[in-house]
Amino acid sequence: MSAALAVFLALFILVTGLGFWANRWRPGDLNLLGEWGLGGRRFGSFVTWFLLGGDLYTAYTFIAVPALVFGQGALGFFALPYTIVMYPVMFLIMPRLWTIARERGYITAADFVEHKFDCRTLGLLVAITGILATMPYIALQLVGLQVVLAALHIGGSGAWADAPLVIAFVILAAYTYTGGLRAPALIAVVKDVLIYTTVLTAIIVIPAHLGGWAGIFGHIPPAKLTFSAPPPHSTGIYSGYATLALGSALALMMYPHTITGVLGAKSGGVVQRNAIFLPAYSFILGLLALFGYMAYVAHVNTLPQFQAGFKAYGPSYAVPALLMRFLPSWFVGFAFAAIAIGALVPAAIMSVAAANLFTRNIYKAFLNPGVSERGEARTAKVASLFVKVGALAFVLGVPEKYAIMLQLLGGIWIIQTFPAIVIGLYTRWPHRYALVLGWLAGMAAGTGMAASLSFKGVIYPLVIAGYTFPAYAALYALVVNLGVVVVATWAFNVLHIGAGQDGTLKTQPRSA
Repeated sequence: MSAALAVFLALFILVTGLGFWANRWRPGDLNLLGEWGLGGRRFGSFVTWFLLGGDLYTAYTFIAVPALVFGQGALGFFALPYTIVMYPVMFLIMPRLWTIARERGYITAADFVEHKFDCRTLGLLVAITGILATMPYIALQLVGLQVVLAALHIGGSGAWADAPLVIAFVILAAYTYTGGLRAPALIAVVKDVLIYTTVLTAIIVIPAHLGGWAGIFGHIPPAKLTFSAPPPHSTGIYSGYATLALGSALALMMYPHTITGVLGAKSGGVVQRNAIFLPAYSFILGLLALFGYMAYVAHVNTLPQFQAGFKAYGPSYAVPALLMRFLPSWFVGFAFAAIAIGALVPAAIMSVAAANLFTRNIYKAFLNPGVSERGEARTAKVASLFVKVGALAFVLGVPEKYAIMLQLLGGIWIIQTFPAIVIGLYTRWPHRYALVLGWLAGMAAGTGMAASLSFKGVIYPLVIAGYTFPAYAALYALVVNLGVVVVATWAFNVLHIGAGQDGTLKTQPRSA
């Protein structure tokens, strides 16, 4: 057994043990959905920081951001401004959502929307959107895990080729079923220590083999370092880059796993403090993006020992190849364990978030309104298993390029919940049926724009009076959504169509 494989397995076994021990950590009645699905809302600043970090900075980020820089250059750095833009917005919005959810016992954002606008249909749409957007996101975490397993030559042949991936996901399903949100919250601490150690070590050691940073940047073509000037009558890549950063920030906040991590905090102050300190992850993300340039200068894609990996996974193999090229075997195992655990932590949180949505806003709202609190928890646990099985079947049965297409659509879709959730936190002015129509219009517009791009990109070139304005399709679709909401609200008010009652103002708290 190689040193890399031995270290990898040792750390994986350690994390598995922590996952199963998590149900004894911060004891609570895990037969209640508030305890299983939100950790009892008792996570302080320290744990929440790791939980949200593990939630937002995933294995696919670890693989995909350097891969984008490796292949496309400067465009890959859009991930930095979008994470930085996100935190001030989180600071303003999420503590308010936490406060309302805590007072009323809400488990999901769809709970809030349903009662704020007195509309089960609107809550259902928010829940369905969240689940649809989350499924390919979970599947893509497995891409990072697949790449690592392939690099370590872990796997069988023929029908058994994906056995290690299946085993890893079965273990994940087992400890998430027993520990709920506590399991990934505890593991996230270990995951981030591994990732920070890996990134800081590699960013010092590898450049020494490549002539330092002056040598690295001296060998990168200018086209990969900067954007070219836009063509006449077009804002070019400039507007595409800026809107991709802004739209991604707004979309990421609306994902169920982000909101679940926020609602697991013990106070709104914890959420605010994390919005202040989470940019530390953006610093690491910036260093991580530089791995793409290091891999480019090292020509890892041309080295014979890595060509099979690049043939199978393309630029996604750049980081593993870079690490194997320059770091000792035992540290490669350490780094690969960081990536693998970085897949399991967000996958667990996402499956819990999707299970919460299904249980509260589909099963309880429409299928079994009289379900007990313990029945809710049982349903969520089973639903989390089905979510994981679905994601596993997705990644094994659907080509990676289609998974990425659906993930691109996921950002376009999830941002359509922004009006109902965020505007609803501050005013009830939008009519409930206007929000439904706005959602439909935004979903149709965003999906249509992605289809016009053959689902190969998300920067849509809108032409107005002979000028072209390329921008993130999700933002264009959100503008359509908001426009419909404004016009339809005015029309419904003129027609005196009832807007329902604001359930968040009732004094009697709901059950957690």
